[in-house]
Amino acid sequence: MLKTINILNKRARFDYEIIEKFTAGIVLAGTEIKSIRLGKANITESFCEFSGTELFAINTYIEEYAFGNQFNHKARSERKLLLNKRELKSLARSVQAKGLTIVPLKLFTNEKGMAKLEIGLCKGKKTYDKRESLKEQDTKRDLDRIKKSF
Repeated sequence: MLKTINILNKRARFDYEIIEKFTAGIVLAGTEIKSIRLGKANITESFCEFSGTELFAINTYIEEYAFGNQFNHKARSERKLLLNKRELKSLARSVQAKGLTIVPLKLFTNEKGMAKLEIGLCKGKKTYDKRESLKEQDTKRDLDRIKKSF
């Protein structure tokens, strides 16, 4: 493949404290992968949820393929995530017991052209944590400006 696609969920890193990351495959239709390769996807509002023993990405937006016909996909639908049984069991245990959530962090294509979703086991941040991270960003930006001027 000539170009790799990286679609980030910047809001997740601000709203959640990421404890552990996993890389999962996604079950997609033909026109969905074509739209992802064009970069027409959004994962900012999406989350992951268990249905039985399977994990699904819910509210993931993949724009309809412009050159598709009547077999085009729905823009927002549940998409099954592919993980090992061991990983699924550990995620299910931690979500039920500790009250954590699973959030998509990055949608990308690997070197073979397959679409992958990086998901994170996350804990929600409090408002004072969010303010603190904003302060850190501001001070880092100011320091970079000072360094650049010298």
